[in-house]
Amino acid sequence: MNSAKASAGAAGKKTIRVRQIGSPQRRHHRQRETLVGLKLNKIGRVAELPDSPQTRGMIGKVAHLVEVVEN
Repeated sequence: MNSAKASAGAAGKKTIRVRQIGSPQRRHHRQRETLVGLKLNKIGRVAELPDSPQTRGMIGKVAHLVEVVEN
């Protein structure tokens, strides 16, 4: 029963698109590592990520360097 719910939930996973708008130069290494964790490392790159509390927390840490793009 749990596997059926898990497979049905996996198909309907929400995602968010994040675009890097700021440079990681002259930033703390933790912010640079967070950008790498978000699959971003150059201005203008866009990554499609799962919409989870962990991802939202990472976006919050580097909110001044990224923007959420409408799907």
